[in-house]
Amino acid sequence: MKEITGLYVILIAIFFVNLTNITLFNGEWNGIAMWLNTGLFIAGTTYFLMSRDSFKKNK
Repeated sequence: MKEITGLYVILIAIFFVNLTNITLFNGEWNGIAMWLNTGLFIAGTTYFLMSRDSFKKNK
């Protein structure tokens, strides 16, 4: 269950970056927000792949 929690945390961080960009910065920092979202997506993908591999090894 902790893998799901980690992925939800990354998903919430992506939404938080978008919400902050729209509400606080009026969309002026779109490039930085996209860069952060891409980094979070790559981190989430890496986390998923690592947890999937560890799950297969434990089986």
